[in-house]
Amino acid sequence: MERIKPRTLSGFMELLPAKQAQLEKMMQVLRETYALYGFAPLDTPAIEDAAILLAKGGGETEKQIYRFQKGDSDLALRFDLTVPLAKYVALHYNDLAFPFRRYQIAKVYRGERAQRGRFREFYQADIDIIGDGKLDIMNEAEIPAIIYRVFRGFGLNRFQIRVNNRKILTGFYAMLELSEKSGDIMRTVDKLDKIGAEKVASILVTDIGLTREQAEEILKFIAITGTNSDVIAALEGYIGRNEVFDTGLQELKAVTANLAAFGVPEENFAVDLTIARGLDYYTGTVYETTLLDHPEIGSVCSGGRYDNLAGYYIDKALPGVGISIGLTRLFYVLEEQGLLNPDLPSAPADALVLPMTEDIAACVAVAEQLRSTGIRVQLYAEQKKFKQKMSYADKLAVPYAVLLGEDEIAEGKCSVKDMRTGEQVKLTPAEAAEHILQGLANMGGALILEK
Repeated sequence: MERIKPRTLSGFMELLPAKQAQLEKMMQVLRETYALYGFAPLDTPAIEDAAILLAKGGGETEKQIYRFQKGDSDLALRFDLTVPLAKYVALHYNDLAFPFRRYQIAKVYRGERAQRGRFREFYQADIDIIGDGKLDIMNEAEIPAIIYRVFRGFGLNRFQIRVNNRKILTGFYAMLELSEKSGDIMRTVDKLDKIGAEKVASILVTDIGLTREQAEEILKFIAITGTNSDVIAALEGYIGRNEVFDTGLQELKAVTANLAAFGVPEENFAVDLTIARGLDYYTGTVYETTLLDHPEIGSVCSGGRYDNLAGYYIDKALPGVGISIGLTRLFYVLEEQGLLNPDLPSAPADALVLPMTEDIAACVAVAEQLRSTGIRVQLYAEQKKFKQKMSYADKLAVPYAVLLGEDEIAEGKCSVKDMRTGEQVKLTPAEAAEHILQGLANMGGALILEK
């Protein structure tokens, strides 16, 4: 048989068990936080009809999508979780209660060039709120407040949620009589952090056809900075020139005011007029989140308000607001920067029961008794030497090894070894469970360590 060299495709990530456990812990923080705010879990198919996914993708979507034929079917892998959500809500409209709040943590696929920190297959962790006809602006403030709690749950402090409103940009471009080009302009401006102001200006003039004066006016506008109140005060100087702009400014003021009410410190959110988001379906508030000590990473969490996404699938107004964490990318960056807590328990079990006799019936009974208290237990049944058994326990990094030899069985006890300290005590199974649970309660700490 000819052997094929094992390999992983470029842009796809595989983790060893300990690292996978850390990723799962991040997902646990996400699920628990999302559930805390009343979001229901949801899953949608990884493969959809291409027409569904491309209905309102816009921008670079069609270039990046994985698309293929199967018989007469034109199929594609989902490139995000928002468009499938719109289809889902339209399909199940009569069965859902609105506002519909869902979270989804799942893999998506984009055929872009694989590079450092960017993958072709990656996890996104999304929350969205969908309204029936209307959706109050309060939801647009609650979404980033939830993200704030998520990042604090990870153990991060040095991050910033940057907020803007596309209506402000749309209205401003209308003032410059550039409405027909506003989509192209916003997609270009959205690349400001990556390519710089000079390159953005060049694209605006050369590729989009703006005058040098128009490009300079745009760059001057989006360069408005300062505290949140400073930026809003500067924007108020444009009031009365365009109705869409005025609406966007009122929405932005409402979001920033309510973010404070939700307990988000101002150092963790900022009004940033450069934020536009590249996808066409955003219509109002938009968000991007960055790690302040690692600006080179770019946004690790983004999203915004959309009003017309489901209109391609149903004749009803279903406005929504959502945000997505690029979980795989965030995990990769945190690992690369050495920010994942190396002392965080990542073993697949809390205790490893090791039989020291051929008869393992007593070990099975002890394992079941420990499991009944909520302790994760692995029973090692292989006929190996003691040294090999302990080496296995070390490699798994289990906190506790539970040993049962003839003496322990005769006494109705077991030896419990703390694999971190080497301390070993002989206890009854009930005492062993209490001992292990107490030790586990003292373990943990932040998932992520900031330097």
